[in-house]
Amino acid sequence: MQETSRVDIWFDYACPYVYRAAVLLDRVKNQSGGHLVLRWRYFSLEQVNQKHGPDWKLWEQPETYPSRGRLAWKGAEAARGQGEEAFERFHLALLRLRHEESWDLTKVETVFEAARRAELDLDRFRHDFDAATLDSLARDHEEGVQRYGIFGTPTLVFENGRAAYVKLRPLPPESEYMPVWERLREIIAERPYIEEIKRPEPPVS
Repeated sequence: MQETSRVDIWFDYACPYVYRAAVLLDRVKNQSGGHLVLRWRYFSLEQVNQKHGPDWKLWEQPETYPSRGRLAWKGAEAARGQGEEAFERFHLALLRLRHEESWDLTKVETVFEAARRAELDLDRFRHDFDAATLDSLARDHEEGVQRYGIFGTPTLVFENGRAAYVKLRPLPPESEYMPVWERLREIIAERPYIEEIKRPEPPVS
């Protein structure tokens, strides 16, 4: 009997590697017959790359702070209020808007277009969006850093606590999604002695 894999993925909507991982994982999950459970966890690259000092936190800034990611995080929280399936539809819709169609994450219209494409209850979404805070971002981000040492996105963490930052460029052919996932799972979760694999980039002639 196939075992169920539960994976946490720390992500930022601005990251193109997150978009590619989400497309692959969504297809793999749909093909897994319920044996792959994903939990998408918030991680702010804006926080990581800030130059204000070690005590500065994005989630402590006022609503007027010109954040690149605040609206996306609030939209994700509002979508989660309608259930995990609603969130996953919104999640993919927003990633596709940003990375396939180049919509601007700092525009509220982008977030609401993702909600519309995800077929959410838009009245409820609007209400929940207005009330949403960055508390979940603070909790997830701090846990990712303090517990796993996460520094970038996407970072996958398996049930045994083994984690890896993964970059896909480009997406593999769709026929290879499942084999690629199986190799990633095996290396990350079952081969802890493989610490790093990095391809060198030949100089441009």
